[in-house]
Amino acid sequence: MIGMIGMVGGLLLLIYLTVRGVNLLISAPLTALFVALLNGIPLFPQLVKDGDPNFVSNYMSGFTGFVGSWYLMFLAGAIFGKVMEDSGAADAVAKWVVEKLGVKKAILAIVAACAILTYGGVSLFVVAFSVYPMAVSLFRQANYPRRFIPGVIALGSVTFTMTSAGSPEIQNWIPIEYLGTSPYAGWEVSIIVAIFMAVGGYIWIKHLVLKAVAKGEGFVGRASDPVNDASRALPNPLMSMIPLAIVLILSFVFHDKLGTSALIIALTSGIVATYLINRKYFQNISNALSEGTMGAIIAIANTAAVVGFGGVVKVTDSFQSAVDLMTNIPGSPLIGGAIAVAVIAGLTGSSSGGQTIALPLLAPHYLDMGVNADALHRTIAISSGSLDTLPQGGYVVTTIRSIANEEYKDAYPAMAAVTVIVPIIGLILAIILFSLGLGI
Repeated sequence: MIGMIGMVGGLLLLIYLTVRGVNLLISAPLTALFVALLNGIPLFPQLVKDGDPNFVSNYMSGFTGFVGSWYLMFLAGAIFGKVMEDSGAADAVAKWVVEKLGVKKAILAIVAACAILTYGGVSLFVVAFSVYPMAVSLFRQANYPRRFIPGVIALGSVTFTMTSAGSPEIQNWIPIEYLGTSPYAGWEVSIIVAIFMAVGGYIWIKHLVLKAVAKGEGFVGRASDPVNDASRALPNPLMSMIPLAIVLILSFVFHDKLGTSALIIALTSGIVATYLINRKYFQNISNALSEGTMGAIIAIANTAAVVGFGGVVKVTDSFQSAVDLMTNIPGSPLIGGAIAVAVIAGLTGSSSGGQTIALPLLAPHYLDMGVNADALHRTIAISSGSLDTLPQGGYVVTTIRSIANEEYKDAYPAMAAVTVIVPIIGLILAIILFSLGLGI
């Protein structure tokens, strides 16, 4: 009982510290230490036999293991996003979408711009930074309350595009290593669920915005608001989409032979294509490469920090009891797998971190049971994108606090609606469709 209190309390403490602004590189090991102490796990490897669980070894093996497996993909993705940003290609694509849809469809325009960039392989964080200035401008013109901007950006970035079949985002690629599938696994069901999440999320957040407007809320400007540089020459938006298309095409061509490594080739090719097509529009490519590299280090370090937290959690008896409970839920085996991944993603505050911790434990169990690998891949991908956006999630913290500079009480409820509740409903829909035999 004390161990379970330690595990759940550790998560709640991690959420609290994150909301209070404590850096994940500090809060994650501190809360992992809390979990270890209440679960009776020795602190140092010198206090146990070789190979036995201890706080330091398990935390650091989770941390370094994640970095070792995924750093090059984070690096390629971050640099690709930065060269798209520095060349103006990301702005050109976003601006083109906004102009086509107009101010009257401000919310739809922002969601569409984020979706195109995300599905094209641009880093989720870069998408948020790139689209935010235009989102502020559109919300100002439409007189919409700015506190909804993080939720609108998140809907287009971390829901239906991040976990859909064919997406080059890492959340769609991690299961390949453990299940032997492809990034297009379960595509028939994925299309239906993606449409549901996109349409349902859009209707919901638009309703929330209009409801707030009806109560008298409107846009309130700030001196620090970003201003779009109208004088800057931007590349052709359609030409700027070519690198996005190259990432998608090459990831498809090479995924059978190279697995997850295909994404490194695809993103690197996207970087080269962006330079060749838009080289005269770059402001400072050297700086873009440097910022991309630092961005990759920060992003993977934050994710690895919570994976390390999960590395301690997963060796506790309470965690094993929770996994046994979840994997023996009556009904479709997909239910247990989905719940397990969602909960672990919630524990770690990271969809990719949750998958990395859960899949080595769950994949052999479910494959031995004869569960369809494609169905399991898509279900796990979708489920990882649900509870990962609890308040302590790295994306949530960055978008609400660092980019939009909003208070959690103002911005998070709408974000939670479209990034937690909508994906959970989409997950239920996916399990029902797979259970009916669609896509299997």
